[in-house]
Amino acid sequence: MKRFSEAKYQVEPGLHFKAPIVDSLESMEVRTRKNVEEHIPVATAEQMPSHATVSVNWTVNRAEAIDIFKQYGGLDQFESRILDPKIKSGSKEAISKHTAEEIIRNRNVVITKIQDAIITAMEPYPIVINSVQLENITFPMTYTNAIEAKQVALQEAVKEEHKLERQRLEAQRQVNTAEAEKQSRMKAADGVAYQTETEAKAEAEAIRLIGIANAGKIQAMATALATNPQVIEYEQVKRWQGNVPTTVMGDGQSIMWQMKGTK
Repeated sequence: MKRFSEAKYQVEPGLHFKAPIVDSLESMEVRTRKNVEEHIPVATAEQMPSHATVSVNWTVNRAEAIDIFKQYGGLDQFESRILDPKIKSGSKEAISKHTAEEIIRNRNVVITKIQDAIITAMEPYPIVINSVQLENITFPMTYTNAIEAKQVALQEAVKEEHKLERQRLEAQRQVNTAEAEKQSRMKAADGVAYQTETEAKAEAEAIRLIGIANAGKIQAMATALATNPQVIEYEQVKRWQGNVPTTVMGDGQSIMWQMKGTK
């Protein structure tokens, strides 16, 4: 409520009385307001010039709204005289602590620092900073192109690394297959060698047993001959096939008899 254009006291929405001509009302918005600062000139940690756009959502402390009107004449003047400069200085301070690559890679960290800087700067004033956003930040075109080329190179490197990993896995698979085949062939060769060795041992054992049997026969024959000389005649008779000689020699060397069987 103003009296003779001088702010006297603050009233809430509702029914109120005022003196004609003497009193007048000045309304103030106590809802959340959004203030946007565009094209703020800033510099990164490596002194790269750039421009940022920062927005701030803020709200007037309802109980102290009259103080803003008394000191600054209204919200618009408070924004232009106090809030806007604090937004610019807080943004410059926060961005100057980070490189351009850090800002691009992790913008939320930068936003948090901008918000902390603005909140700290606005603590003496009867307002509440609700949120801060780094709407945009632009870098020189040469740097932007370099960043884009770097990202493309990184993507290509990742592709090549993936390709090499696939080739390595394929080569390892072939090595494993070859090793398995080698082990299989070795086992098969061991099996054949074992079978051959077993057969050779069996054959040698059979020959040994046959030799023992033949030796036994010979020994038995020798024993029989030693005890009974007629065994020789018995063996001759057993082996005779019923054939008789067809030629018989006489007493003299010149006499030869031909003996033919008669039918």
